[in-house]
Amino acid sequence: MTGSDVTRDGVEGARPGRDAPVGAHAGRRRRRGRGEQTMVPDAEFSSYYGKPVLNKPTWKPLDIAGYLYLGGLAGASSLLAAGADATARPALARTAKLGAAGAISLSLAALVHDLGRPARFINMLRVVKPTSPMNLGSWLLAGYAPLTMAAAAADVTGRYRMAGATATASAAALGPAVATYTAVLISDTAVPSWHEGHRELPFVFAGSAATAAAGLALACVPAGQTGPARRMALLGAALELGSFRLMKQRMGLAAEPYGEGKPHKLLRAAEVLTAGGATLAAYAGGRSRVLAAVAGTALLAGSAALRFGVFHAGVASAEDPKYTVVPQRERLRARSRSEGLDGDGPES
Repeated sequence: MTGSDVTRDGVEGARPGRDAPVGAHAGRRRRRGRGEQTMVPDAEFSSYYGKPVLNKPTWKPLDIAGYLYLGGLAGASSLLAAGADATARPALARTAKLGAAGAISLSLAALVHDLGRPARFINMLRVVKPTSPMNLGSWLLAGYAPLTMAAAAADVTGRYRMAGATATASAAALGPAVATYTAVLISDTAVPSWHEGHRELPFVFAGSAATAAAGLALACVPAGQTGPARRMALLGAALELGSFRLMKQRMGLAAEPYGEGKPHKLLRAAEVLTAGGATLAAYAGGRSRVLAAVAGTALLAGSAALRFGVFHAGVASAEDPKYTVVPQRERLRARSRSEGLDGDGPES
């Protein structure tokens, strides 16, 4: 186009509305009375070469979700064992002690299997690093596991009762940390659906651990000695379900993976099993051995479903760049507004 093409009426041959606009309104067109309409499709949340923004966790689902579940079962069982000893319920105490020792042993086996070889776990004990949940968790397990085994061995053999009582009390003191430190561990990562729930996730895991320990006791102990387990089931279910609901409300977009696909199915099953098991334990667990066993099985399955659901939701959030990019943009806009700047405009 030359200067002679331009006339008083505009550019000769130009078709109004067809030329690409430039400047601040590039990619948009104005329609009178109807505001602006986007000329390009909504942005796809992707990254260079189609790779995710985050590398998704490479942990094996069965190993690590099982490790999360079994650690919670062990920690809460130690608390239940100490309470049973204090209230003279020998069958409940023995079941809880054996449950704690067996669960923590399987939990460690699952962790080592995921790591590939035992030496990698031992290497984490070469130093003490207070800022590392993994390092502190390794030390916690290294101290807790022998205590549970000593408590169970003393109870089964009937020997060294004083040492066994000391081991039971010490394991109970460490039990809450064992039941909840895995929530701190995974929420300390950059995985959006884990990290954004860091305030409530330890409470969710504490409640889930309590329902699992109560479920094991209800399934294995005579109905007459299950009073503490039934109360633990009710308290654990209320804490788990209430904390999880609050967590999803506060997480915003990062809560979306919990409501989709496989995680949604697992978490819905966890909710039904936990609520149903706790209700059945409260109303019938102390009167019927069969109903107590059904309630216990439901609580154990519900706790496992929750851990697996949380695990798979985290993996899904790491695979989709949206859950990383959008919250970052929202935080930047909020920070700009708090500093008196317009988050959508250039800074002066």
